[in-house]
Amino acid sequence: MPSPQVQDGPMYTTSNGAPVAEPYAAQRAGPLGPLLLQDFHHIDLLAHFDRERIPERVVHAKGAGAHGYFEVTHDLGDITSQSLFKQVGKKVRATVRFSTVGGESGSADTARDPRGFAIKLRTDEGNWDWVFNNTPVFFIRDPAKFPHFIHTQKRDPQTHLKDPDMFWDYLSQNPESIHQILILFSDRGTPDGYAHEHGYSGHTFKWLKDDGSFVYVQVHVRADGGFKTLDNATAGKLAGENPDYGIQNLFESIEAGKFPSWTVSIQTMTPEQAENFRYNVLDLTKVWPHCEFPLRPIGRLVLNENPQNYFAEIEQVAFSPSHLIPYIEPSADPVLQSRLFSYPDTHRHRLGVNYQQLPINAPINPVANFQRDGQGTFVSQGSRPNYQSTIQPLSYVAKKGAIDSSARDLEREAKHENFIGGAYRDLSEITELDFEQPRALWSKVWNDQQREAYVQNVAGHFGGVKSAEVKARQLSVWAAVDQGLSDRIAKAIGHPTVAPLKVKPASEAVKFRTYAGFGASSLNK
Repeated sequence: MPSPQVQDGPMYTTSNGAPVAEPYAAQRAGPLGPLLLQDFHHIDLLAHFDRERIPERVVHAKGAGAHGYFEVTHDLGDITSQSLFKQVGKKVRATVRFSTVGGESGSADTARDPRGFAIKLRTDEGNWDWVFNNTPVFFIRDPAKFPHFIHTQKRDPQTHLKDPDMFWDYLSQNPESIHQILILFSDRGTPDGYAHEHGYSGHTFKWLKDDGSFVYVQVHVRADGGFKTLDNATAGKLAGENPDYGIQNLFESIEAGKFPSWTVSIQTMTPEQAENFRYNVLDLTKVWPHCEFPLRPIGRLVLNENPQNYFAEIEQVAFSPSHLIPYIEPSADPVLQSRLFSYPDTHRHRLGVNYQQLPINAPINPVANFQRDGQGTFVSQGSRPNYQSTIQPLSYVAKKGAIDSSARDLEREAKHENFIGGAYRDLSEITELDFEQPRALWSKVWNDQQREAYVQNVAGHFGGVKSAEVKARQLSVWAAVDQGLSDRIAKAIGHPTVAPLKVKPASEAVKFRTYAGFGASSLNK
């Protein structure tokens, strides 16, 4: 990442480096004549100004960021051959961007919204991006739903206003969102600044070894000071008084030497455990119970350096879950698979095809490939051939870039991947399984104060819905979680009691042989 700029009193120049005596002067055809097109300084100044704003992110537009490091604290040689985790004490440079999801770039940091928690680790074998959220689950598990879902959380195409009917119409038609809705409308939906929140991979990844074995992994980044939240009234007050509350808090904490830090842990699951797990391990709306799959610490993340230039180092930073390193692979999670394409594609649109060559995105190890030219080329790779040449060949080392196919346990992998391939039907239907974890969160994890806060938070937003059909449908979803929950929300908005949504029993969705049960406390980690 760029180092701090030296304040050395530089000479003012044009973009091509020519000195300019008077920055405010413009060439004219005589003292009172029109401007001259030949005035490159003036034309260049205006043309650049016209283009200073790149397209904002479609989601996660409002954000804050900082630099720091990730330190490996535990050897993980038993589950992965990735070299980083064989070097206890190894530190790699990191850039982190926090963000809200649905708001525009000028929206409030304290809005009720999930938070993005994206981390770029600069390892010796390439950049590894952790593109996480501050909640362990998400609204969807079918990738084609994502654009439509985001549309309903933004502005109505006619009124250009946020629309509670549109918001709840979508959610009530897609009840698998209820787990995330419980989290979002609790006080955890309004974190107290970015430094006081946890981060979760949500998605399942595969971490591999040289012998071809692998485990499924979910990553947890837990704030060392614990997560802190704002109540609805305080969050709303701050939204009006200081919409940049989160950005300011993060920047000033680091400037004061109060460096935010997080302990990084993983949950692991063998393929055999996945086959016997009650839920589909590829379902983004479910968590892995901690009593069955305890957290295993692996490292520490520290932010100790503010950016020198927000645009260059934070606005232009480009994260993608497809930015992986050897021995780390995506699972067959369909939403993750969709994101592997979508994120780099939006970077190519927003930043240009060579977005990886921008200083903030460039890896620390040399890049050698056959990509050439295009907008924003910084590194042209000199005279190196742009094809697989026998005259000036590149070195291809299979074990540095991926596991040699001869080392993979193909028989075991094929058997398990067939099991995973058959799981897609569970991802597109609603069953009683979708309400078990939200029910435990409501009835076993939360106390009376948290339950009351949730009802009031929801009622304040849901009460603005005009459609009777949408109201009744969403109340039936809450009733499927817990009838008392639905009745309390109905009472708060002056609506009659609604019966639970009719769904398939859990027995019709269960494919796995055993179930060890889950502890309620594990759902609130």
